[in-house]
Amino acid sequence: MKTSKLLLIFGILFVVGLAIYFPGRKIARKHVNTKTAVEDHPLLCISCHLYTSKNPLVSKLINADYYSPFNMAVSKNGDRLYVVAQEANTLMVVDPESHKVLNKIKVGEYPHSVVIDDRGEKAYVSNQWSDNVSVIDLAKSKVVDTLLTGNGPAGLSLSADDKLLYIVNSFSSDVTVIDLNTGEERKRFTAGNNPTGTQLSPDGKTLYVTSRRALLAPYGDTLKSELTVIDESRQRVTERKTIESAYIMENIAFTPGGDLAIITLIRPKNLVPSIQVEQGWMMTYGIGIVEQKENGRVIQLLLDEPNAYYCDPFDIVISPDGKKAFISNSGVNCISVVDIDSVRSLIAEATPEVVKTYSNNLGISSRYVIKRIKTGADPKGLVLSPDGKRLYVAEQLEDRIGVINTETLEKINSIDLGGPRRITVARQGRRLFNNSGHTFQNQFDCYTCHPDMHEDGLVYNMASKDMGRNLTNTQSLRDIGDTPPFKWNGKNQTVYKQDGMRFSTVLTRTEQFSYNNLDAITAYIITGIHYPPNLQYNPEGKLTESQLRGKDLFERSKDNTGKIIPENNRCITCHPPPYFTNLKLASVGTLAISDDSIQFDTPHLNNIFASPPYLHDGRAATLEEIWTKYGKEDKHGLANDMTKNQLNDLVDYLKSLRAPAYEHKSSKLYHASF
Repeated sequence: MKTSKLLLIFGILFVVGLAIYFPGRKIARKHVNTKTAVEDHPLLCISCHLYTSKNPLVSKLINADYYSPFNMAVSKNGDRLYVVAQEANTLMVVDPESHKVLNKIKVGEYPHSVVIDDRGEKAYVSNQWSDNVSVIDLAKSKVVDTLLTGNGPAGLSLSADDKLLYIVNSFSSDVTVIDLNTGEERKRFTAGNNPTGTQLSPDGKTLYVTSRRALLAPYGDTLKSELTVIDESRQRVTERKTIESAYIMENIAFTPGGDLAIITLIRPKNLVPSIQVEQGWMMTYGIGIVEQKENGRVIQLLLDEPNAYYCDPFDIVISPDGKKAFISNSGVNCISVVDIDSVRSLIAEATPEVVKTYSNNLGISSRYVIKRIKTGADPKGLVLSPDGKRLYVAEQLEDRIGVINTETLEKINSIDLGGPRRITVARQGRRLFNNSGHTFQNQFDCYTCHPDMHEDGLVYNMASKDMGRNLTNTQSLRDIGDTPPFKWNGKNQTVYKQDGMRFSTVLTRTEQFSYNNLDAITAYIITGIHYPPNLQYNPEGKLTESQLRGKDLFERSKDNTGKIIPENNRCITCHPPPYFTNLKLASVGTLAISDDSIQFDTPHLNNIFASPPYLHDGRAATLEEIWTKYGKEDKHGLANDMTKNQLNDLVDYLKSLRAPAYEHKSSKLYHASF
């Protein structure tokens, strides 16, 4: 009797299981197909519901705390390396001989660079997300002072006499000069757009500051970026050199004799339809040679080869004898070694007409690139030992420092910084995001157009067969996980669609990611990319009087005459908090003649001040222009009844918008490592 009852129970459970399994599997298959835009992605719930979870407990379990070394400095005698561990908010002190981490000194939020004074007594670390510089007593291994800066401090330089500290403020696009005797700001210079790198000339007289974003200009104009030149003795900006057809100038180095300054740069072809990827030459990467003499030229040379591209050049250092330059190509995990004498010979013998052709000559690199040295994932900052015999490479996504013999040009060792051994799914996604191995001829990676996981400020011709149509302003990737759909036209409802088959079809022109890799890059984009704090316009969450008036205008339901504003033409309707988007498509009267007749995905507005130009095709250089030049028909929110002062207040409020997490929790929420 008992046996028959058990068989009956098992039989019922089996039938019920079958009834659930087959329709359940069908429903699951349909759900996954919709999310991924393919029909054969594995039915694994963890891909979406575990790897992309934002639950703090789940995130803690599946992720890990990495160090992510970014930039470095070396002591005068070479016995210490000072490593900026960006994700750990730490300066690490490393013995390069024993390969041991001797100390870890906590600094501010998201540190960027470090410099050491001439006596080796103090280190200065720029904290990009804290708007300050940590002053560290190296003997005591502790922070002894904090210097206030502009917004987003990045590159650092000490004056020749160590009395002044120059701090490049990447977010506010200026340079702070600190008197180190008093700790007070002495001056502030306006720099190029989004500057990060700086270097003092060997004679101590001239400071160069590189910028990454191009100067704002209408689509179709020649791309131009600024190299700012500061006279150190007179404390004045003496020149703003225009570097044409180039941007993302990360760093700069001088030859020891001071005759040349060399900049890393990217030459984008954003005016060319994206189908050019199939022919190569969509993005090119190289260096700018700035001759240090009267009427000195700026000459651009490529690091690329006809069928291979060396994307995302980041740092550059030059050997003490001035013979070699070492450049970290972050997107292809290698160091390019350049023979500087060959560069000198090349540019000396060339006529002005010929020199101009070099910037687009993919074969010219064979004249001066003498070696490509493979490294670990995402090489960033470089530093040479004082004798020039060792090159240290911050392998950011390996949590280690690579060691290269500069005579044999071989990697001879690695210094493990002690990060987690396991590579989490999101960490693997970050590696893919920063590597061009999945694009045709390694032409670019995600980071190329989304530096700092943000956007590059350019407008691209993303046409396929329709040349010159549907221009697209690059959108930020920060905190997009909760703001689907994606693309300006909202065609991609999920990150899986955005970065899966459609990504490979439209952009990379190669096979799409494997499903494991697609899971990984999706997990990273959804959970690992965040806004920095809005310290420039809303540091504490307390609005100014102007911002409060702007908030009232943003949320108003009546115009200045007391007339009711239609609900679909109120700012707050399409842009409700916390992300200031209703996640819907809308028509706001901004279609251009070259656009298809479509509606646009309502963008989120958090940290909108950091994303010029504006509108889907980047035609508005400023927030004001959205309404003063391109919203005269009042289809993009009623605004033409506003006075100039009211519009100023509205813009002030828009600039105050920050990430939802900062409204409720500490910014440390954003420092889970990936």
